[in-house]
Amino acid sequence: MKLYELEPFGTARSGESVRAFRLEGAHVRAEVITYGAALRVFEIDLPGGRTVDAALGYDTLEAYEQAGKYLGAILGRCANRIAGGCFTLDGMTYNLAKNDGNNHLHGGLSGFSDRVWQANMCTDGLHLTLESPDGDEGYPGNLRVDVIYRIEDNDALSISYRAVCDQDTVCNLSNHTYFNLAGAGCGDILSQKIQLLSDYYTPSDAESLPRGTVLPVEGTPMDLREPVAIGTHIDDGFVQLRQAGGYDHNWVVRGTPGKLRPAARALCEQSGVLLEAWTTQPGIQFYTSNFLAGGPGGKGGKPYPNRAAFCLEAQAFPNAVNCPSFPQPVLRQGSIYQQKTVYHLKPL
Repeated sequence: MKLYELEPFGTARSGESVRAFRLEGAHVRAEVITYGAALRVFEIDLPGGRTVDAALGYDTLEAYEQAGKYLGAILGRCANRIAGGCFTLDGMTYNLAKNDGNNHLHGGLSGFSDRVWQANMCTDGLHLTLESPDGDEGYPGNLRVDVIYRIEDNDALSISYRAVCDQDTVCNLSNHTYFNLAGAGCGDILSQKIQLLSDYYTPSDAESLPRGTVLPVEGTPMDLREPVAIGTHIDDGFVQLRQAGGYDHNWVVRGTPGKLRPAARALCEQSGVLLEAWTTQPGIQFYTSNFLAGGPGGKGGKPYPNRAAFCLEAQAFPNAVNCPSFPQPVLRQGSIYQQKTVYHLKPL
């Protein structure tokens, strides 16, 4: 793996300088910016001299700050939704910022996706660090987060997460890259195929909030255990899809949480690109960018309409802190939060 710094990416509204870095493997390359610790480019070389950039992103920092769509960003302190913007931990109730109706989403009004991270280039990858003070967006404790991007085995991009806190707190970190395997800005993803290695999912209500129930996928449009075109059932009358405007749900990843294991595969026959996602997390959110439209132009000024990409967000289950039956995303004082997700781009 080669790692080097690019030209500065701009100055954030906070006055902080935003840096950009490039990671290179044998056949893939990635670019990461320190604003939101976001993956801006993830491209692969294909036979015949073709190159496909499978990650949606923007060309300017101003677009990232304007959009609010979490493109490529690290999410925290808690990825996904928390009902009512509050939770109770050890008998104490904590009120969080409400930035999704009456609920808390992806860390709040100014989550980790909107911060400028500190970066260091190390022999094992790009290290990004963020300090989140006690009371940040309503969460307890002083939290330190470390994220490492690296390219492994020449064409696999890994994201390793580590966090510690001086109080018991909630911690659920994820990455929100939008993928289009035909290339960023190259149409919709409805003909691309998805496979989720999950037998169960967590159904959600009209506010996209799971409430503690786990159901089998069998016999429903949520059964993605075999590769199927994303558009095959996306507009079915199934209540889960109708409420969310498409797929925006959490699936239970097969196997033992804490162990790196396959969670999803996606492919585009048009471009000849295959994506595999592996994770140590218990769940993965498959989201078909149902509400992506309305933001600034993407790379090269190309528009990003709804369903122009899909996300595979490895995570703890949404709203888990309010659902005792779910695995709990609680980080205890003196413990270490550690998770890893790997995105593997390959030619078909």
